[in-house]
Parts: sequence; C-alpha cells; structure tokens
Amino acid sequence: MKATLTVDKAYRLGSIDERIYGSFIEHLGRAVYTGIFEPEHDTADEQGFRKDIMALIRRLNIPLIRYPGGNFVSGYRWTDGIGPKENRPVRLDYAWKCTEPNQFGIDEFADWCKKAGTDGMIAVNLGTGTPQGAADLVEYCNHPSGTYWSDLRIANGHREPHNFKTWCLGNEMDGPWQTCAKTAEEYGRIANEAAKMMKWVDPSIEVVACGSSSMEMPTFPEWDRKVLELSYDNVDFLSMHRYYGFRGNVNDFLASYVDLDRFLQAGIAAADYVKAYKRSNKTIKISLDEWNTWYNTYDVNPQQIWTVAPPIHEQIYNVMDALTVGGLLCTILNHADRVKMGCIAQLVNCLAICMTEPNKGAFAQTTYYPFMHASLYGRGEALRSVMDAPKIATKHGDVDAIASAVTLDEENGILTVFAMNMGDTDAEFTVNTHDFGKLVAKEHIVLDGELTACNTFEQPENVLPHEGKLPIVEGEKATVILGKYSWNVLRFAV
Repeated sequence: MKATLTVDKAYRLGSIDERIYGSFIEHLGRAVYTGIFEPEHDTADEQGFRKDIMALIRRLNIPLIRYPGGNFVSGYRWTDGIGPKENRPVRLDYAWKCTEPNQFGIDEFADWCKKAGTDGMIAVNLGTGTPQGAADLVEYCNHPSGTYWSDLRIANGHREPHNFKTWCLGNEMDGPWQTCAKTAEEYGRIANEAAKMMKWVDPSIEVVACGSSSMEMPTFPEWDRKVLELSYDNVDFLSMHRYYGFRGNVNDFLASYVDLDRFLQAGIAAADYVKAYKRSNKTIKISLDEWNTWYNTYDVNPQQIWTVAPPIHEQIYNVMDALTVGGLLCTILNHADRVKMGCIAQLVNCLAICMTEPNKGAFAQTTYYPFMHASLYGRGEALRSVMDAPKIATKHGDVDAIASAVTLDEENGILTVFAMNMGDTDAEFTVNTHDFGKLVAKEHIVLDGELTACNTFEQPENVLPHEGKLPIVEGEKATVILGKYSWNVLRFAV
C-alpha cells in the first residue's frame, strides 16, 4: 500500500509540554515494594531504592510521576508514611485488599524522584480525606519553615522543601469502586475548597480536578461539566483516564488511537462548554494521567488478601501492545495544544513498562520503547499534518492504516515523524513537507516482529528496536518503507 503524510512548517498545533511523558507509581501490588523500593536487593542504595530499575527509568527522561494513587489514595492517610519507620502504623488498604506497611511515604518518594531525575505529581485524598488534610500536605511538602507541618518535615530530615508543583484532587471520585465515592456535586464542592486552600498555602501550584473515570461511565461527560462548574476558577486541569484491552480482533486493538482521539475531544468539549457558560478567559487543560493497554489480569486470590505487595496486574506486554501504545502516543501528541500532562500507567510491575523480580533482575517491556522514543524525540512543537492512507475496517469505523504525529525541535533543527503501520502489508510511506527546505534523513528506528513476541525475565532482549533503512530524500519529500505491523521513528535535519 501507499500513504502520504503532508506537513507544513506554518501549521502548528502548539508547544509540547514535557509533562505529557509522565508516568505513575501507586501503592498497588509490587509497584513500590520490590519494585522501586527493596532494601534487601543487591543493587539497593542506602535508602533501599533499587538502582537497576532506576537506571531503566532514567533512560526514559520522565519529567513527572504521579503518586501515591490511584484508587489507593482515597483511603490513604499521608501522615502514616512520615517519621521514624519503626513508628509508622501498618494499615489495611481497602482499594486493593492488601496490607500497607508504610515503609515508603512522601519523603522517600521525594528522595527517589531526585535520584531518578524526575518530579512528583502528588494526589491528595478526597475520599476519606478533607480539604484541610490536603492543605496540610502541601504545607508539609512546600512551605519553607516556621510552621508545624514544615518544621515536622525538617525534623524528619528534609530541611529544603520538596516543592511539588502539580497536585491531583483525588482520583476517579465518580467510581463506585472508590473509597468514599462522591456525586459530581459533592466532589465538585470539596475539590473547589481543597484547591482554594492548597493554593493559599502555595499559590504557585497547579491542580487537577477528576473527570469522569471513563467514557463508559453513565455520568460521562455530565460529571465533568458539573465538577468544572463548581470548581472552574480554582482548578487548572481536568483529569481523564483511558485503557485499552485486546479482545480478539487485532485491527480493533491497534486502532485504539482513534477512540482516544474521540475521548479527548469529548473531555475538551465539556471543559470548553463550561468556559463559555462562565464567560471565562481561562482555558482548562487536559491531564491524561492514566492511560495504557490493560487486560483483565487481576483476580483476587483469597490467599493474597491482606498481604503486603502481592503481585497484581502483572501483565507481560507484546509487540501488538507496543504498537498500540505507539498509536496512542501519536494521538496524545496530536492534542498537544490541550493535553499538557499525561501518565502512562504504570511504571513498574503493575501494567508497567518495566518489570522486576524480588531479589533478582529487571527488564524493559516492549511498550517501554515507543514511550522512550516519544519522550526523547517528541519535544518542541507539535505540527498539524494530513494523512492520505488506505482505510482499515474496525469497530471504531474505517480508520487510517497508519497512525502518525509530527514534531519540530527548532532548537536542534530536527523534524521527527512517528508512524505506526497497523496494516498487514508493508507501506510505501512518503513525507511531503512544505517550507522546510531540503530534508536530510538522519535516523529510522523500527520496532516490529511477531505480534505475540514479548520480553521476559528469561529473554529480556527478545524484542528490541533496530535501525531501519533511511528514507530516500528528494528536496522536501522523503519516501521510506514501513514494514507491516511496525512502529517507526523518522528523524530529519531541517
């Protein structure tokens, strides 16, 4: 098949906020304990942080990590996780029917972030928690000194503030699975008050209000409208969550990028309706702070209920998952004008791009690589592009056989084209640019293989990206072959 992507230097969507390449660490399964934190591990540093997994994470250049939840946060008392570890209480975690030892809390997370070269996006408990508790946590983390909570942080060994600048106002509060779920009216009011008080403590922070948990919720998008009507003046982002599972049809799964596009458009429309309704000059941004592929891998094992860090949602991803993640990344980039934060969920062990074994090694999943490519090369400006490609029939309708996104890094003079070929045949792919001058092909990265191929502890490098043939360039036009079922990164000097 043949396909053409047309790009004009003048047609720009907007600047790419690096925070779209965030991730997520929840107190869920083995994400924390035996994931990033395992004091008994051979590679553990003096604080118990696994250096093998930290090395994998640092390669991703992740700017932001959401913590500590997720469903976990709606019943979490953050004060349980500070102070001398021998004095920290052991609690039941209602969200995942586990036991939480509280040996890793907000101070440990702040230290881990510094070592991992990232920053925190902190979720506050608005399930069993209160606006006062949320404001207290901001004070503990961000206030310099001279108050009860800031001085307590100093007494706990952290003289300098953590200075977390991004905060989530709870998690999925419309979900009946949530500890102390709320109606839109109940949540909208408490979110508004929490945001107001948190910004009184630190006016420099940005806060994220919960949108409806998914497009399938009967409240979507009415929940989003009602919540924003009650909190618009005090919040900065609307949270959106979206997961995709393989249900037996390859085309349907690979075309998930189309569904994500429609989901984001609906959330943006709800936010813009409230903007118009309030006659506001303020535009709410989107935080896609949970997204990934997710199969139904969790079924409560009666023997694991109320244990510490049982394996939950430990999914091994294959090439098909990696291609789907690549397509989703293209959609996120194509909404760079409004999507300003994103968190692939999660980072380690639970629906994760990295896996560890207790007392053993770590490896990168197939999905690690398209995420890494986007994070490293998808910087600068997102460009508006037009695809002319054959269509493939899916449950989402007839969709382009190639998902794509284009970014321009003017500082380094690099044009990057991301392209996921979801077709079962090779594609002769032409990039047709306007006003860029002569292109110089610099790199072609490919991830492909049998759709069911995956990496494992036994074969951690079974699926790896490799070099593809460079495009043939004629002036402002470049042509290359995209293999069937492949993820591609094309980089040009301009």
